[in-house]
Amino acid sequence: MKRSRLGSLDVTSLGLGSAPLGGLFTPVSDADAEATVARAWALGIRFYDTAPLYGFGLAERRLGAFLRQQPRDSYAISTKVGRLLRAPDGAAAEDEHYKGAGRERPVFDFSYDGVMRSVEESLVRLGLDWVDVLLVHDPDDHYDEAVAGAFRALKRLRDDGTVKAIGAGMNQSEMPVRFAQAAPVDCFLLAGRYTLLDQGALDALFPVCQGRNIGILLGGIYNSGILANPRTSAKFNYQDADAALVARALALDELCRKHGTELKAAALQFCMAHPAVTIAVMGARNAGEVSDNIAMSELAVPPAFWQELRARNLVDARAPLPGGA
Repeated sequence: MKRSRLGSLDVTSLGLGSAPLGGLFTPVSDADAEATVARAWALGIRFYDTAPLYGFGLAERRLGAFLRQQPRDSYAISTKVGRLLRAPDGAAAEDEHYKGAGRERPVFDFSYDGVMRSVEESLVRLGLDWVDVLLVHDPDDHYDEAVAGAFRALKRLRDDGTVKAIGAGMNQSEMPVRFAQAAPVDCFLLAGRYTLLDQGALDALFPVCQGRNIGILLGGIYNSGILANPRTSAKFNYQDADAALVARALALDELCRKHGTELKAAALQFCMAHPAVTIAVMGARNAGEVSDNIAMSELAVPPAFWQELRARNLVDARAPLPGGA
């Protein structure tokens, strides 16, 4: 598998995202979770992303159960800070997004002390001695606290060698530009803002990151599912997709069918073609989806598809296409 550099880390260019292993949208059994991580490992994936949010600790526990059986220097793992998991005073209602999760629920805390506690608690859930990458998670409404507290804690952890790389994980491309200017970040995990449907990262974030040698871990490549299958209950940004987005996705799907290729392959390879992208982080809820993700990264997409995509102005003209189309 192709490899990339993320700061001092040597990583695979495809990574496994673990939000689905936390029961995102539908429950995942322990057996399926174990088989998913095992298949990713068997097929050569050596970068794994997780967070306390994903299943409220469930994804971290499931990922760690497999990874702690492997040589620790043979893979890299990222997790996130900014949410502490705490049991509510009363009964915990089922979460809108994570199914089959336990009783604990996330509480925002971007303070220095809160981040330090978050790291300690994540390591316990993972059963690991360290993680390689730490990301401030969704500080959309907490910019000042993140700069004054969270990033100060992350810088200390990187300076003392506890972690190798620090950054933020967000679903927007505007605030990471501010973080790049205010904090000594190594990378961003950007979800959903550079896809066949949304190239917002081209405006400022990607140029800033390329100029400062900041890596991009790209998530949400299928935009929550609409670019995997726009024909059945399509979701975009974790919500039901509106009619205009579905129509655009269907047009892309029809173009793929015309050229005898797969929408998922086009979506993934489009993202990986940008030089700012270090790792494509692909979620999976079973072993078959892992295999499919890798197959889509390798499937031959005809040059004529990319040429027509460009000719019909279906993507931003600034976006590089595979093969230089």
